[in-house]
Amino acid sequence: MTARKIRPAVAREVHPVAALFPMLAEDELRELAEDIKLRGLLHPVVLDADGRVLDGRNRLAACELAGVEPTFTTYDGADPSGYALAVNIARRHLSTGARAVIAAKAARLIGQSVREAAAVTDLLHQRIQEAVTVLDWAPDLADAVVAGAQPLSKAIETARERKTAATSTEALIVKLRAETPDLADLVTEERMSLAEAGAAARERAAARTRDIQAARRAAESLVGNARADAAAIAIGADLGEEGLVTGDMVDGLAEVMDLLKGLL
Repeated sequence: MTARKIRPAVAREVHPVAALFPMLAEDELRELAEDIKLRGLLHPVVLDADGRVLDGRNRLAACELAGVEPTFTTYDGADPSGYALAVNIARRHLSTGARAVIAAKAARLIGQSVREAAAVTDLLHQRIQEAVTVLDWAPDLADAVVAGAQPLSKAIETARERKTAATSTEALIVKLRAETPDLADLVTEERMSLAEAGAAARERAAARTRDIQAARRAAESLVGNARADAAAIAIGADLGEEGLVTGDMVDGLAEVMDLLKGLL
């Protein structure tokens, strides 16, 4: 890479990976500007082949504040995205959690695996995997971790709680669809909450249980009557009596059969 002086006429585009890193706070940026005014720009701003900033956003901004003409150099390697990630991770004063979140975001942006991101950034594979979980289940907390407003440990705790709740919800909907598809449809259409659908399903199950118990009691009573009738017929047959099977007996047996079918 060779350095050259360029007066930027307009704000330079920033490479997407470099843009993942937060800018310095205003007071820190002014301190950097004062240092550049005093000693000059010691490290040129690094651009990619398209002129996008790979490294040195803060140096560029500080040069503007200091009224100092910046110097630029062009990265001529084969992996500008990896370079932007590696050099910014190494130089910035970020917490481990913030670095992990940025590494996870960069991995998604450029198609890296978690293992590859860990190798480039020298972070633990487990830490970046935790950051991935935050991106998946608590993305609203990711920027807070990068900004230092929340530790990764708290964000991962929230993310895991949300993941568990979502997994449980999904399982409940699957169960609901198998047992009461009409209630599952109402939940999917947001016409009923999952809690309401669950309560309705439980009430249906309880009603079904009550119906079965009542049917069993009725069946037991009818079976008892049928047995008494059968015993009377048997005794009458022994005594030579005829016409002992009445229409009521036949109706009773039919009722028993219908109740038994309902219980099956």
